[in-house]
Amino acid sequence: MSAPLNSFTQRSTPHVLALFRVVVGLLFACHGASSLFGVLGGAMGQGGTVPTGAWPGWYAAVIQLAGGLLVLLGLGTRAAALISSGSMAYAYFSVHQGSALWPIQNGGEASAMFCWAFLLIFFTGPGTWALDRVFFGDRDQEPAPAAQGEPSAA
Repeated sequence: MSAPLNSFTQRSTPHVLALFRVVVGLLFACHGASSLFGVLGGAMGQGGTVPTGAWPGWYAAVIQLAGGLLVLLGLGTRAAALISSGSMAYAYFSVHQGSALWPIQNGGEASAMFCWAFLLIFFTGPGTWALDRVFFGDRDQEPAPAAQGEPSAA
């Protein structure tokens, strides 16, 4: 019974990773759009926007929108995920952590979750449905080992 389940999960993993990437990217981009343009409830649910150039909120919102869209599309995924993860680590430690240690106490749950989600995306790659694969091929895949008796391509 476990062999079919293992086979199914192995075949599904790249697709589930891609779906995870799309959802995380979409949610992150929504945060950026909310802060920059006052859509989807606006900055902090108020319907307002972050003032242009305000440190660090406006820059964080730009990273959220651009990074979220790039991760969503799977374009420059690893670089966008690393920058997005770092921006959320910065947000957690500079904005939230000062008021309490635990994210549940300091309101930093979203920052912590996005930080770790983007770090996972950085290490796992974009999955199967990514524009990176269309433009640059399948560079994340390791070459298949040569069959026994076949000369290697090296």
